[in-house]
Amino acid sequence: MDSQQHHHQQASKCNCCSMSRRCFLATAGAAAGAAALAGAAGKAYAADNFGEYVNLADLRPRPKVRITYVIARQTPPYWLGWPGTSYDVEGWRQRYGAEFAEMAGRVGVELNTIDAPIENKKAAEAFINKIKTEKPDAVLIMIQHFAGWEYIKMIADGAGLPTLVFAPIGMCFTTMIDKLSRQNGVHIVSSLETSGVEQAMRMVRAKRQFEETRLLVLRKGDRNEKKLARLGTTIKGIPRDSLPALFAKMPENDEAQETAERMMKAAQKVVEPTKQDALNAARSFMAAKRLMVDEQANAITTDCLGMVTQKDVPTPPCMAAAMFQDAGVTYGCEADVDGALSLMFPSYVFDKPGFMNDPVPETVKNLLIVAHCVSGTKLNGFDQPAEPFVMRNHSESALGVSLQVLWKEGQPVTLVKLRGDNELILDTGTVVSNVQTPPAGGCRTNFEVLMDRVEDARDVLGFHQVVFYGNHRRQVMDFCQLYGIKVVNSPERTQLPQGDGKKA
Repeated sequence: MDSQQHHHQQASKCNCCSMSRRCFLATAGAAAGAAALAGAAGKAYAADNFGEYVNLADLRPRPKVRITYVIARQTPPYWLGWPGTSYDVEGWRQRYGAEFAEMAGRVGVELNTIDAPIENKKAAEAFINKIKTEKPDAVLIMIQHFAGWEYIKMIADGAGLPTLVFAPIGMCFTTMIDKLSRQNGVHIVSSLETSGVEQAMRMVRAKRQFEETRLLVLRKGDRNEKKLARLGTTIKGIPRDSLPALFAKMPENDEAQETAERMMKAAQKVVEPTKQDALNAARSFMAAKRLMVDEQANAITTDCLGMVTQKDVPTPPCMAAAMFQDAGVTYGCEADVDGALSLMFPSYVFDKPGFMNDPVPETVKNLLIVAHCVSGTKLNGFDQPAEPFVMRNHSESALGVSLQVLWKEGQPVTLVKLRGDNELILDTGTVVSNVQTPPAGGCRTNFEVLMDRVEDARDVLGFHQVVFYGNHRRQVMDFCQLYGIKVVNSPERTQLPQGDGKKA
């Protein structure tokens, strides 16, 4: 009996459609290891199971990722030439190999180590043929002698796979890597800081997560489905009324009660929402999880404003979306596909939530204000403590629950916006202060950013950019280079006023 069948039997035995507190906790534990998407394949849940527990973490894609690891060098022992005779070739090979294996375990990738180093062209050609047949998701090469660059170039050009290179200090000069290090499909880490290799593994994993993601888009229209050519993400459109219909059937069971209580207790302060508002928000959370299981999806974006405007639901999904973001599962606003893909970017590449926003220029202080009603709270990382938040209502409708997340002043941030899957807008800045509503109008999470390299805040490109903690300009560029995505920055200098040259 598989875990999903067992879970269904337990639900049947204890009537989990209404779900006692004890049953809820037991079911949550049992579901932690279950493959919710696989279990839901090919069948819908019975009407009496609408309150059945869905483990949110199971919705995050966890694809199998394979990286092949090999050494490139000249046959030792060396005489003259870099890295020099004092360099312990075999000792460092063993130490770095063990460290890389540990990293692979943390990131969640399979590292296949090739024992025989590449020390001549024949070995390089044999390696290329091997990986062309095995088709790993990437290759990782550590270089241990200047001569190895010839073989790395052969592999990068001949294998057609993402090529990651670790060059400990002493293995290259700038002239050796100036072109190769900027070649699409190649990422070179020239450093003694091995954290760059771990991030490179995370980039490969992220690409596979994009490929394994089915993004559910709820808006008016018929069902449709397409696959993005570069990122590989499946975009699945379904009718907007699917969510309100499911929400109406969600019970106020123990999960709803505990979710509402937990969020209200975690808030620094509760301003407008009532306990009933929190319960409705919890039911919205449950409905979104159930819909994603039923549709075999890993991410979702909804025409939330349309549903609220036309009173299809008594609560916007803002609190639910924030909880999704904190669990590494994308929940985007306004059925914006590019916005949802942009939210996936920090989630998959950096293991932290992003904040899709509406950009507002503050022209007196020359700052960019980013504002929206959905922000995750675990901004430092999914495994890190949450930032403080205030429980507010949805500012446009005065309905439900929206979190005002308080972003850390002085915190460097990165802004990204995918335009399709071929181009990405990239900028960076620093959080200045949080903006209160009122006196300001607009959305609940609302803060000022001092932009880097951009002279005038009015020149910041894009709409629904995604902001996340950390200055990750270089790492974002590295991912885009590895997978052939064009990077665009906002203009550094604004065009000076010209006037018409005529007398007033």
